[in-house]
Amino acid sequence: MSSINALRDKISTKTWTLVLLTIATVGIYPLMWLYRSNKVISEITAVQTVGDVYIICIAICAGLNGAFVGTGEDSLVILAVLLWIASATLYVVWAFKAKKALEEYCLNQYKIDLRMNGLYTFIFTMYYINYCINDLEEAERKHKILNQKFA
Repeated sequence: MSSINALRDKISTKTWTLVLLTIATVGIYPLMWLYRSNKVISEITAVQTVGDVYIICIAICAGLNGAFVGTGEDSLVILAVLLWIASATLYVVWAFKAKKALEEYCLNQYKIDLRMNGLYTFIFTMYYINYCINDLEEAERKHKILNQKFA
């Protein structure tokens, strides 16, 4: 059995770093993070979250959104808004699939009932998933303390 930190160590991105790089790259870095991290999460948890084509669809929606929003034409701006909604929806769906994969991984591998907040998953998507990945060691520590108290 690998360490619970294997996922954190392979992804190795602090949540604040992810947020700051999102701002600095105007939203491009999260796509790269998602592409890289999705493979790691799927590999370590042994649960396929989404495929590469799914992430490419997010990139297409985000890219076309950026291209159309600055045109000034009403029809293209409306299309840009629809593409933004589509990409946001795809991010949320990925986040819930990753949430489920992490919860199953912790339960099956470490017997930890990791309960991730659904509202936070919806609002913060990949940032919350990254936070929870970085916090797995703390969840394991809390689980051990609870087991010692009730044993």
